[in-house]
Formats: sequence, structure tokens, C-alpha cells
Amino acid sequence: MRHEPKTSPAVVPARLRIGILLARRFTLAAMANFVDVLRLSADEGDRSRPIRCSWRVVAPRPGPVESSCGLFVEAEEALGDPERFDYIAVVGGLIGERQWLAPEAEDWLRRAAGAGVPLIGLCTGTFILARAGLMQGYRCCVSWFHRDDFLEEFEAMQPISDQIFIVDRDRLTCSGGASTAHLAAYLVDRHIGRAAARKSLSIMIVDEAMAAEQPQPGLPSDLSANDPLVRRALLWMQQFPETPPTVAQIARQLGVSRRKLERHFTDDLGLTPSEAGRRMRLSQVRALLARGDKSVTQIALETGFTDASHLIRTFRAVEGVTPEAWRRAQRG
Repeated sequence: MRHEPKTSPAVVPARLRIGILLARRFTLAAMANFVDVLRLSADEGDRSRPIRCSWRVVAPRPGPVESSCGLFVEAEEALGDPERFDYIAVVGGLIGERQWLAPEAEDWLRRAAGAGVPLIGLCTGTFILARAGLMQGYRCCVSWFHRDDFLEEFEAMQPISDQIFIVDRDRLTCSGGASTAHLAAYLVDRHIGRAAARKSLSIMIVDEAMAAEQPQPGLPSDLSANDPLVRRALLWMQQFPETPPTVAQIARQLGVSRRKLERHFTDDLGLTPSEAGRRMRLSQVRALLARGDKSVTQIALETGFTDASHLIRTFRAVEGVTPEAWRRAQRG
């Protein structure tokens, strides 16, 4: 009886290949959430074999890279040819670090962009792409928490902080944290299939994939909105404390009519947009009074009141005391 020689099963090329570039002191959670969605979509169950999807951590020189929490991740490969990847993701690090990426890594990103490889900015990775001159003419997503930091460095750009991630042609940016999982799910849905994306998130105990335009959570305010349109409006309003936008400007920014915006505010918060904005600004006033020694005049200018008198009248109408009396009571 003749035995046929055994043949190895054909290797199926991965449908989604991602290179990952880690900044010095990168954010571990941003990377882990992103990679885990890829891992869970790459094979049956949670076996983690990179079959339908592959990912590699690259660096100018292979070796360990320290995260902001002190744990290390091994960069497995040298930079090499960027075109071997379908996407290259940059995971950002702590704000204020002197050097986030080696110059050769920034040059490699520029080479990748020149070759048409889409680039992803995870968390403060958006800062790195902007610093390398790779976000000019693109919309970009930045966490509300780091928006002022971004504008200090890139004052000519207008970052968007009322969405969890943004896809603008061949640039994909997200606010960080859990939003990196949803951006990864978007890629898995696009290249592997919706079932794989849903499976990945379900195993991670995430209810469902969130769309790019979903508002960023964690409003630094005492207002708690359930309506997504209202939450996006509040986020937009918080980005301009010194020059509060008008209701018409907010409606135009969100692509809705003024009447629709006002109706959503009334139904969700029982407030008009103007009343909600004033309440948010007073919340910021209280925070500034409680944590520092800025004068009432300075605080008025930083929170959109015309002058100290305007702030004092508004504050007293709500709190029953002047801002300085409120500050003394808090410290007492």
C-alpha cells in the first residue's frame, strides 16, 4: 500500500497586518486594548494565533520599551520596510517627555506616509504624528483632557475632542483608553468582518462597538447627559471656556438646527444650552476658586465672564455669596 506524503496546510496570509511603534513611556492601556481586539479576532475563540490578523512591535533597534506605568514591552523587529504593514499604529507617551520617538522612527513614519501606508495615532500618538508633520490637512482626535496641551504645541490646528476616534482618509486617531479597543474593532470589522469584531469586544466584556462619533466619556462637569447629541455639545462647549460659543455656533458645529439642539437639551437636562453652558462655567469657577489663589478677575476672564462684576453677580445669584466668601468658606 502506497502512502502519500503528508503536506503541510497552506499558510493563509493575514487579512490585517499592523505594525506598532511605541513611544518612550507609552500608555500601556492604550496599547493593550488595541492589541487585545486584534488578538481575539485573529483566530477561533481566544487561542491568540495570528492567522486572520497579525501585529508586530517595531523599533529602530529591537529591545524593551518602558511604559508610563513602569512595565516593559519587547520590540521584536527593526523598522524595516513599512509597506509590509497595512497600518502603522503609534502609541503615545506622557505629556512633557523630552523625546517620545527617536529621529529615525519619525523618519520611518514619514517614509510610510509617502508609501501610502495609513497611520494610526493612539492616545497621545496623535501628538507624535503632528510633530512629524503628518497631520497637516487632516482632522484629528485628541482627548478633552489633553486638548489644551495639544493647542499649546500646535496652535494652528483644531483638534476634535467630542468624539472617541476619527478616520480621515489614511489617518486614524483616537482619544486613548478604551477608545483604542473601539478603533481596533472598526479595523477588524472593515478587514475581517463584523462577527470577528463583535466576538473580540464580547470576550473583553464590552457590550458593543462604539461608532467614531460617539462622545468621549468623563465630562469634567456636574452635568450628566444621557443624550449623545447633548454630551457632544457639552464637550464642545467645554473646549472654549474663555470665549463661550453661541447656541447657533454649537448647532452649526454639530450639524443640527438650533431648534433641534434646544429640544434635546430640554428633554435630557431640563435646561437650555445657554443655561447648561452657564452652569458648566460656574462649575469651572468653583474648581478654580477651590484649588488656587487666582483673583476673581483672572477667573472671570478664564471662564467666559465679561469682568469680575459680571461673575460676582452671577455667582451670588446661584450660591448666595460672593466668590471670595465661597472660597473662604471652603478653606475654613
